[in-house]
Amino acid sequence: MAQNDPYKTEYGMQLEKGQQPVTVPPISGPAPGQALPGQAPAVQWMPLPPTIPGCPPGLEYLTQLDQILVHQQVELFEAFTGIETKNRYQIKNALGQQVFFAYEESDLCMRLCCGPQRSFQMHIINNNHQEVLRVVRPFQCCSGCCWCADCCDHCALTIAIEAPAGQAIGHVRQRGSKWKAHYDILDANMDPILKIRGPCCFCQAICCTCDIDFKLMTYDDSQQIGKISKQWSGIAKEWFTNADNFGIQFPMDLDVKVKATLMGALFLIEFMFFEQNNNNN
Repeated sequence: MAQNDPYKTEYGMQLEKGQQPVTVPPISGPAPGQALPGQAPAVQWMPLPPTIPGCPPGLEYLTQLDQILVHQQVELFEAFTGIETKNRYQIKNALGQQVFFAYEESDLCMRLCCGPQRSFQMHIINNNHQEVLRVVRPFQCCSGCCWCADCCDHCALTIAIEAPAGQAIGHVRQRGSKWKAHYDILDANMDPILKIRGPCCFCQAICCTCDIDFKLMTYDDSQQIGKISKQWSGIAKEWFTNADNFGIQFPMDLDVKVKATLMGALFLIEFMFFEQNNNNN
């Protein structure tokens, strides 16, 4: 039976007489989920809530939220060339935890020729890269004028919100007005639930960095229960990019499908008022 050699290390290396083995300290590194030095911080996702009966799959997050932050990502190619690219958004809770990620699907020719009037599908996915919500905006030529929106359906901008894809849970329809932006929040059967009332002015500048609020009202206009806000993104983002920051506030106990419909309303407002018009010739 072989005996242990006192002059051999645990890795089989031969030591000279009188030489002591050297202990190598463990290599330190970032904890799991942390970014390496010099890298962008890792995305922190909101913990997945339990399944709720009657709630569309993947929208359980919304039952725990009364506020949503939507940050449009900076597209460097678009910033340098001025060519419209597909929009992407991070959707977070008030703690900064990511809840969803939204990305646009649209045609290049439509983006170049129609600009913010283009049709699109906005896919909203969870942390498992599964689509949980879809916002569908059809192309509507010669629509969007606030004076004509009540004349017929073709004159009013509309979008549909689907969860899962192909199954409508709500709609947003532009309403006619003299100046301010007006929208109706509708359910799956096109019955009105709530109203959105926009401001008179949509300007933000270095001398006026206050939020631009679109008030969320009960359908009888008797009470404000929330708002959609365009937030100041900083002078660099506002002047040199097309990336915007938004926030939505609503009651905690509001129906999940209505909360999801308000997310669709945010994207319609973003394209109508805060997308650049450089390519809309």
